[in-house]
Parts: sequence; structure tokens; C-alpha cells
Amino acid sequence: PEMGCLVITAYGTVETAVEAMQKGAYDFITKPFSISHIESRIERYFEYVKLQQENRSLKRQLQYHKKLKQLVGQSKAMENVLYHIEVVSRSDATVFIRGESGTGKELIAQAIHDSSDRAEGPFLKINCAAVPETLFESTLFGHEKGSFSGAYKTQRGIFEECDGGTLLLDEISEIPFSMQAKLLRVLQEMRIIRVGSTTEIPIDVRIIATSNRDITEMIRKREFREDLFFRLNVFPIEVAPLRDRMDDIPVLVDHFLNYFQKKYGYEKKTVSKEAMELLLNQDWPGNIRQFEHTMERAILFSAKSEELLPEHFQIEPLQADFDLDNAFNGKIPTLAETEKRLIFAALKKVNNQKAKAAELLDINVRTLRNKLNLYAEEEKVFK
Repeated sequence: PEMGCLVITAYGTVETAVEAMQKGAYDFITKPFSISHIESRIERYFEYVKLQQENRSLKRQLQYHKKLKQLVGQSKAMENVLYHIEVVSRSDATVFIRGESGTGKELIAQAIHDSSDRAEGPFLKINCAAVPETLFESTLFGHEKGSFSGAYKTQRGIFEECDGGTLLLDEISEIPFSMQAKLLRVLQEMRIIRVGSTTEIPIDVRIIATSNRDITEMIRKREFREDLFFRLNVFPIEVAPLRDRMDDIPVLVDHFLNYFQKKYGYEKKTVSKEAMELLLNQDWPGNIRQFEHTMERAILFSAKSEELLPEHFQIEPLQADFDLDNAFNGKIPTLAETEKRLIFAALKKVNNQKAKAAELLDINVRTLRNKLNLYAEEEKVFK
């Protein structure tokens, strides 16, 4: 597609010249012509190509720096992440990003894509925890019409849709064990087969995977294939939790202050010394996501106040001290009963939105669905 085309003809007309240019020709030359004339046209073409390449390179750099601005931090841990992004973006190596929920793994994946040669290609994301197990294969690889009940038309999978770009397999640890061998084969051969077909389709996709779980422990328990892990872990990036890079708190405060001031139309605000000490003394189990939401609430609560004070920050305690006997009316429930109560309480709080409830409980959606199915089966048994 990037091959240049110069049309040379002895039958040049305005109509054919216009048609040739519309169909992608760079230039239209009529006979007779001199060698020097052809040489100048060819030189001009390569100057044009060079300008195009420089333009694409500048756009990639701008996108890269734009994304890096969202990866805020000055700590050694953050500098290490930025260095890894710079190194790996020059290649097509598979990247495995590990870190707790809310640490910014998706932003890192986006920055890698935007600073790579695939920046103009698609960047697609699939949350492995949110895809039902029965639909996993067709979601990834597509399906042919009539291949299963409900397959009313041929459908391309996300691998095909992402051809020439980058695919983010978010929370890869939640992929069903039955699918892991098929995914491994695709990563090795870069060919997919749609459900209901026998034809192999070549693909050109760069893979970035993320996980917030201990993959080593999952491998030990035979919940995750070791060979798939090695195939994904070509270039590992470890993202430190916010509690391990507290040097970044003041920088994050400035970043989110500026962002939410512009968003809500407030004048310049500052954070009091006491409020800053409060922020520095938290463990931030929800990491950057929790910190961002805390800053947004504080901005809103501060209203017209020019200074954010400790009372503007609503930070939920990590662990509540309570009397077991009073909390449960003298009868302490089992762990299973407590878990069940918490799940239904979370669902009620978010109007039965399973994805939000799972995030609130810090579990994945598939685990929540399995628990609910278990409770439904128990009710059937007791009835």
C-alpha cells in the first residue's frame, strides 16, 4: 500500500490524469519526456515520502508524550516503568504488565501502543473476566454462520479486528483453563481459526496482557498454564502500588487538582499542610483509582473554598474496629454466611450491576457470577 505510483502515458487527457490521481497515483507524466524530467519527479516523490514519515513520527511522539502525562510520578518505581515503556515500544515483543487493581496498567498498555510503529493501527481491549466462558472462543477468534445456536451471521473475532494493531488482554489470569491451550497456539503461530471453520487466517497483532493476581501461585495450583505464562512474559513490567511510591503523592495532588479544577470550572485551589499529611498517611488499597476519586470528591466538597482541608477528604478506613457480639446480635455467622451477606449488600448498593459490585468487593465478575449461581442452586435444594 505504501508503494509509490507514477503514471506515464502517450494519451494524456485531463480526465485520465484526474482519474489516476484519484486512484492513488502520485504523479501523471505525458510523453515525450526527458530523463532529467523523470529524475526530478522521482526525487520529488521521495521528498514527499520522507515528509510523510517525519509527520507520522512526530504524531507518534506527540501521542506518546500525551499518554505519558497521564502516567504521573517522580519516584524511582515510576521512572523504571517509563524506562520500560520506552524500551519495549520499539519492538513487537509481547508485554506482561502486573500490578494491583487501580495502578494504571491500561494506561501503560496504551502508552506502549501509541509510541510504537503500530500507533496508527487499532488498540483494542478485552476484559477476560467479563466474557462468559461459553463465548470466549468466538469472542477472540470469531465464528461462522450457523456454527452454534444464535450464530445468525459470520462474525470476526477481536484478533481479526485488531489486525495491524495492539490487543490488550486485560486480567488474563481470568481466562478459562480450557481456552489457554488455544490462545497459546494462536500466540505461537499468529493464525486463528473461527468457530465452525477449518480455515486458518493469518493475523498481525501485538499482545499486551495484564494481571492483578499472583500468576506464580496460579501455576502452582494448575489454574494457569506455565507455557502460556512464558509466552506472555517476554517483556515483564511490574507496577508498584501507590503505598510503595508515596513520593508521587504531591505530584499526583497537583495533577488531579489541575484536572478537576478545569473539569468543574473552579479557580486555582491549594491543599493545606494538614490535608497533605492526611493523604501521605494513607495506605491507598485502591491505588491511583481510589486516589483520583478521593481528590474529585474533595474538589466538589470544597466548593468555592480556595484551600482543600482535611474535612473535604472522605477516606474510608482500611479496617473498622467493631464488637463482634454487637455487630451480629450475639450470634457470629460463618465466613460463608458473611460473604453471602456482603455480596447481596454490594449488589443492592449498586442496583444489581454485577460489574460494579465485583469492583466494590475487589473480586472479578466471573467469581461473583459463580457465587450467585451457587446461592441459586442452594435455594433450589432447600425448596
